[in-house]
Amino acid sequence: MTRTDETPRPSATPPVAARALFPALACATEVYLDSAATTQKPLPVIETIQRYHSNGTANVGRGTYPWATGLTARIARIRERTAAFIGAEHPDEVVFTAGATAALNAVALSWGLTALADGDEILYNASDHASNVYPWQHLRGLLARFGRRIHPIPYRTTAAGEADTDDILAKITPRTRLITTGHLHHVFGGLSTLEELRGRIDPAILLCFDCSQSGGHLPVDVTALGADFAIFAAHKMFGAPGTGILYCHRRVHDRLVPFLPGGNSGIATDPGGLRPGPMPALLEGGTPDIPGILALGSALEVLESFGMDVIAAHNRALTLRLIDGLRPIPGLEFLPGPAHAACEVGYGIVSFTLDGISATDAGFVLSELGFLVRTGAHCVPADTDGAGSVRVSTHIYNTPDEIDRFVACVRTIAEEVT
Repeated sequence: MTRTDETPRPSATPPVAARALFPALACATEVYLDSAATTQKPLPVIETIQRYHSNGTANVGRGTYPWATGLTARIARIRERTAAFIGAEHPDEVVFTAGATAALNAVALSWGLTALADGDEILYNASDHASNVYPWQHLRGLLARFGRRIHPIPYRTTAAGEADTDDILAKITPRTRLITTGHLHHVFGGLSTLEELRGRIDPAILLCFDCSQSGGHLPVDVTALGADFAIFAAHKMFGAPGTGILYCHRRVHDRLVPFLPGGNSGIATDPGGLRPGPMPALLEGGTPDIPGILALGSALEVLESFGMDVIAAHNRALTLRLIDGLRPIPGLEFLPGPAHAACEVGYGIVSFTLDGISATDAGFVLSELGFLVRTGAHCVPADTDGAGSVRVSTHIYNTPDEIDRFVACVRTIAEEVT
């Protein structure tokens, strides 16, 4: 819908218990508005990590004593719960990784090294996070050493901060093998489902979604997305840093090679070298981040206790409130995103610049006044001018009052620098 003055705003009141679950926010005087970088950690996640290190630490997938077998069973249950949470049809489609960057590099190296031939193409968004840009450039360099020339081809972003599907369609060729995109853009806050491409492109073209920002912020269903690969960062969904999720649709399993061959890998040896075994062990060599995976299980429980629809609605309400508050401020310019969308959308991310002051200086002033935001280029390789922007990102623990106070603070800064 298009907003009119009579259009009521949705409620943005989180459950009373929300903030109480996050110890870092209990006594903080600062307002945390950087959840796109990392979310605060709820008490159940903190306690899970502490219990692992203090009560029967053991390895998984190896020992036959109760501490080890119990942990192995718990990891298996968390894998099943994770599959259900992201909409995967089978638990063996869920790979636990060292984070989103590790997961995207796993796609590039486990799939791309062997699946891509000379002249093949990958379509990517040059303004996406570096973790969804650099792996494809790295893959191009690696393959070039062996005489295979692949071509990462960038596509445009719309004013609403979404992948430009018209531009993607125009750039697809018979050599296109993969289209990769940020599901929710980490700077623009635009949602890209690539729905407009369904039925219009060769089904052999694989789709990869970087769900680092959408996971934990809104409902994500990888099956509905038609994803072949999907990536999640646990630390952006109440979990611990250094833990990630890689979804691999079963249709690509036979095209994958070991990513980290070694102890506990899903491989076997034969006279010709290594023979791939079953997923997900094929991509999970070595000792996993056991406390991180256990913490992920607790994080999913917390997210589900709030309800992903509730979290999404809360972030949407705060986003619209923020845009309405910032729009009249002289000298403020929104980056692509919900502020430029034709209808009312919002996913908890808004970025802007302010005349008369650099983003870095604005961020410093805001932090001195108690508002913690992200400034700079936000890991976007395409941003070469160094100007950057101020990014505000919210979650269930933020309140309408915090948004109003932040807007008032930005208004005061704008008045003083113009």
